[in-house]
Amino acid sequence: MTRIALLQMQSGTDPEANFAAIAAGAWEAAGEGAETLFTPEMALLLDRDRKRAARTVASPSYGDYPARFAGLAREAKIDIALGSMPTVRPSGKFVNRAAYFAADGCAPVTYDKLHLFDVELATGESWRESNAYEAGERLGLVENSPVGRLGLTICYDIRFPALFEVLGRMRCDAIAIPAAFTVPTGNAHWHVLQRARAIEASAFVFAAAQVGRHEDGRETYGHSLVVDPWGEVLLDMGNERPGLGLCEIDRARIDEVRGQVPSLANRREIPNLSAS
Repeated sequence: MTRIALLQMQSGTDPEANFAAIAAGAWEAAGEGAETLFTPEMALLLDRDRKRAARTVASPSYGDYPARFAGLAREAKIDIALGSMPTVRPSGKFVNRAAYFAADGCAPVTYDKLHLFDVELATGESWRESNAYEAGERLGLVENSPVGRLGLTICYDIRFPALFEVLGRMRCDAIAIPAAFTVPTGNAHWHVLQRARAIEASAFVFAAAQVGRHEDGRETYGHSLVVDPWGEVLLDMGNERPGLGLCEIDRARIDEVRGQVPSLANRREIPNLSAS
């Protein structure tokens, strides 16, 4: 059995305060015997005021955070899966970047969010992630995490099954889906999408989430989840408050499920049905 931890957060506009919350979670999780800590999307900085966020990211101290996370992982002796942090590209636009910091000091594995959240919700909420962010161009894969081969995704990626099919075919044992889900979409789709992605990939899903009303005025859904390869929810942290959740992972469950429902092995190329 492998113990992992999820940190449900209410991140704000001050990266130092958010880093302190993650550090406290890392030390607490390590003290409870967890081998990996998973944090939400935008764990280090959650600010929809893009001009203010740009000033924060451009500050000299902001660039030090990846090295500080690496140092934290080494000192606390726990792997840290940072759900994401905004990072600037040479173009001047951000990328929404996840990073996996191993306790052994290996170079971090990074992943830039592939799918950008551009939507108009019935509630009147409007999100245009592409106005400030560029999409990533490659997969994120941690080969030897404590939970096995770990695929990295971020939030809105969950709505694109082809990505998870690829991660399933790559025989990922687990997939991280950190998120800052809106409340309307969370109420409608969060649990069913997380369970579907776990079932399709025959893999564990670790979905650390933002929760509650944030400093920038947005409200997020919470319900950080661990889902097993059968689609069973092993941990649901609810939507009331930030906090740390612990879960035991039995990696033997992966082979058991893949043996019962060998959909990855049975997969065939879909024929072109457009022409008769």
